[in-house]
Amino acid sequence: MTQEDPRDKFSLTHEDVVAMNFVRAPGIYVYRRHYRAGLRSHIMQVLLREDVDRERTGVVRDGVRRFPKARPLKMLRIFRTRFKNLKEAEEELARFKIVEAYLAPLHMARSNEFLVDFAGRGKREPILCGLQDYMEGEGINPWNRLDDEELTFLKERMSDPAGAASQKDWIGRVRAQAGEFVKRLKALISQAGYVPDLAGSGNLILTPSALIKLVDINNISRIVPGSSIPLDDRGYPVCDKSVEALSMLEKNLVGHSPDPEEKIYKVFLDAARMEKVRALEIQFHRAQVR
Repeated sequence: MTQEDPRDKFSLTHEDVVAMNFVRAPGIYVYRRHYRAGLRSHIMQVLLREDVDRERTGVVRDGVRRFPKARPLKMLRIFRTRFKNLKEAEEELARFKIVEAYLAPLHMARSNEFLVDFAGRGKREPILCGLQDYMEGEGINPWNRLDDEELTFLKERMSDPAGAASQKDWIGRVRAQAGEFVKRLKALISQAGYVPDLAGSGNLILTPSALIKLVDINNISRIVPGSSIPLDDRGYPVCDKSVEALSMLEKNLVGHSPDPEEKIYKVFLDAARMEKVRALEIQFHRAQVR
């Protein structure tokens, strides 16, 4: 029986994952869809079955039944991208390694990327997957205010924000770490010519230890000089929007006004160019709801 290609499905279940020819020991783990799964990849929580059982049935402590939420061991990413050949898949892996070299381990969730030989639809095809560290924390939107009030709200939502650090110290640490994150991203852009997707929802996580972590690494753009606006394979101007997001992080989270004469900003934050990008973004979102 030919297995349905997981890349064609809107979402995956535990049964879909364990049916794949490259997944082993299905009895030990439970695979549960993560809320951040999107257009480019399936994201599945990898949970211990015994933890899921406790979450469902509860445990009695001091006469009170509690239902502890199962904490993922890892995140399994299954990329939807279809590669024409093995060389194209290896080039995608190479881009990931470049980004990792600039951002990991402090500012990027570690991920072991691997290519699998998927047997489906009567033939074998390479599928890119990743087993990524699970990041506790709260998502941040670069376009939000990210002022002290918002950071305090995010801190209060976390279970153990940097131990006994005071609110003022923790916020100061967040802004200092954000400055380092922006610095590394600019080095990645200027030296390697790549920028990861900083604009997508949930792509950046603020951790309890005050670190900014990139968790989505499957839409890496090449910085191309010139006036043309590059679109990704879904028709989204992700390169321009990621540079804009970088400038907003610098402004709102680091607390430093971006220099409009800085090379990357001078090109990508040009008013006329940004107006064209906005039109392309609107066009993209309209296409998604049809």
